[in-house]
Amino acid sequence: MTDIINGLGRATAYGALGVVLLVLGIFLIDALTPGKLGRQIWEERNRNAALLLSSALLGIGGIVFTSIWTTYEDFGKGLVSTAAFGLLGLVMMAAAFLVVDLVTPGKLGATLVEREPHPAVWVTASCNLAVSAIVSASIA
Repeated sequence: MTDIINGLGRATAYGALGVVLLVLGIFLIDALTPGKLGRQIWEERNRNAALLLSSALLGIGGIVFTSIWTTYEDFGKGLVSTAAFGLLGLVMMAAAFLVVDLVTPGKLGATLVEREPHPAVWVTASCNLAVSAIVSASIA
């Protein structure tokens, strides 16, 4: 019974950390794009914005998963490692976004929230997933 209670406690801590990192990802994408992201997705039904946010959330989820899966035996060290790699993933996704913005015409953030589908959103979403895969691989 002690193992189950201990496991529930660890799952709660990792789950809460994962949710915090996902929320930070939402704020990050919102900061990189014009307007309110929630309004873009839920009210205007903007598929570009939804794909961009979804790729970031999947990427962060992948990093958190990998970090938990390969966690240290020491619970505290594993929790800190998960937080560190999750934050690193967010920083790297933001940096990749800014680099793509520099090498492409116009303002990437504005392009990604246009009403019409735009191929740039697929490039940026792929970049988010690639960055998260690289960070995840560095964990293992």
